[in-house]
Amino acid sequence: MLLLPLLVLGSLVRPQPVRAADAVQAPSSPSTATSTTAALLQGLGGHSFVADAARRVGPAVVRIDTERDVARQPFDPAMLDPLLRDLFGDPSGSMRERGQGSGVVIDSAKGLVLTNAHVVDQVDSVAVTFADGRQVDGKVVGADSVTDLAVVRIPREGGELRAAPLGDSEALEVGDWAIALGSPYGLERTVTLGIVSSLHRDINSLGFSDKRLDLIQTDAAINPGNSGGPLINSSGEVIGINTLVRSGPGAGLGFAIPINLAKRVASQLADGGKVVHPYLGLQLVPLTARVARDNNRDPDALLQLPERDGALVQRVLPESPAEKAGLKRGDLVVSVAEQTVKTPAALLQQVERAEVGQPLALRVLRGQKELQLSIRPAALPTPGRS
Repeated sequence: MLLLPLLVLGSLVRPQPVRAADAVQAPSSPSTATSTTAALLQGLGGHSFVADAARRVGPAVVRIDTERDVARQPFDPAMLDPLLRDLFGDPSGSMRERGQGSGVVIDSAKGLVLTNAHVVDQVDSVAVTFADGRQVDGKVVGADSVTDLAVVRIPREGGELRAAPLGDSEALEVGDWAIALGSPYGLERTVTLGIVSSLHRDINSLGFSDKRLDLIQTDAAINPGNSGGPLINSSGEVIGINTLVRSGPGAGLGFAIPINLAKRVASQLADGGKVVHPYLGLQLVPLTARVARDNNRDPDALLQLPERDGALVQRVLPESPAEKAGLKRGDLVVSVAEQTVKTPAALLQQVERAEVGQPLALRVLRGQKELQLSIRPAALPTPGRS
């Protein structure tokens, strides 16, 4: 990254005597500004706050190495040269695939490590390596693909086990310091610094329609291998679990799962349980009054839309709670549980807080009519099932 120096231009003026009541603070000189910045970054023992925060969490950060069997791409026997078959054997069967990620110890008494679900997805073995070089075998006790979180249990014998202090992701503000720890590209004990660039970033806007997450966005460098590692604040408290990065020229955008959500999910997974996510069975798109007016002025429009902000029903899944409640394509959801809905994300947030099987009140506009509907969320089907 090319850093451009900031040039401050000014003019020299002759200082004028002032009375005490008229005294003003003199502008900071470049040396004063430099010393002020250094003081802000200064931590304990003459090191920066980044070093102190990383030292506090570092012993709890681990590297996770995985292996699994993957089926080889089948070949047509008629297209395989017999000589090659004699030299290399039968290409059918399986091969071992290795993967790598990061994790963080969240419970030293129970030996629990929190990481991403995609790091340990369908693996046969898990090896956990600590900062001091110790390596132990781990066991995946639970994973939730919807929130991309997983819990790995490790033995407590063989050395000290320290858990990372967990912070409060709800207390974050844009501009707060953010420090990412992990093993990007297998480079252990890597620390990068940035800020919280944005909060409540909907993962669906990043192209992941099968997830339910409001992410922390940061410009702290996150790379392959950082997945599952902690994002911490300036006090050395975990505020998120690194999960993905948007790559490309000039991108530099990393995303982390808020630790408050991670704690709730981990507590359910730690006991071998499954995380239940309520769902309605709707595919939604955002609608604004302006977009609706433009649509209604089009003589070729398939239907007239309510000129309101809300979540527009694009599709109702068969045999879903939404179909049973009578929702139809073209309906505009404007309220759920007495809370105004202006975007699909707002509706999904309320659905996620709802209880499976309990009635949920919806206010819907269908054409010029306003309908009051009651819907009972069901448990989100597991992937691969209807």
